[in-house]
Amino acid sequence: MIANPSYNYISPEEYLELEETSSIKHEYRQGQVYAMAGASNTHVVISGNVFAMLRNHLRGKGCQAYISDTKAHIETMDIYYYPDVIVSCDSRDKAFNNFLRYPCLIIEVLSPTTEAFDRGDKFADYRNLTTLQEYVLVSQNKINVDVFRRNLEGQWVLYSYGKEENLHLASVDFQCSINDVYEDVSFESPS
Repeated sequence: MIANPSYNYISPEEYLELEETSSIKHEYRQGQVYAMAGASNTHVVISGNVFAMLRNHLRGKGCQAYISDTKAHIETMDIYYYPDVIVSCDSRDKAFNNFLRYPCLIIEVLSPTTEAFDRGDKFADYRNLTTLQEYVLVSQNKINVDVFRRNLEGQWVLYSYGKEENLHLASVDFQCSINDVYEDVSFESPS
């Protein structure tokens, strides 16, 4: 989320209506609307890699993966966010056209301008989704994936993955090499 709010209160209904015709995406947080910045090519490649693997893995399993244009609706907090990848296995989400209320997995690819918010306030907000089992933060500056997984006691436990490790997403019984997440991404600066 980029700090470019509209300071006049906008109702959730007005936000959804305006968002349908807007040429840029906005996130909505308790009456305030925030314009989203564009993503880097690295961000797009990583998001695409993760989405493609999850989409293939989830075929025929009653779950659906969505990429970047589907909002997460935190109804109890009056919030709409656009995660990079979101997965729902809950049939109640089929009733909604452009957002999900019952995701089990949310993935955000970090950028320098959003990392602090994604790790802090956004994660605190997402924890209000009772169906959410995992929140995944993928670095685009180095090979590192942090998976926050809700345990049986409702506590969030961090699992970090680095080079040459295998990523495990328990919420959808998915495993892959970290190298697959970062396929076609180069961390060397261009000459």
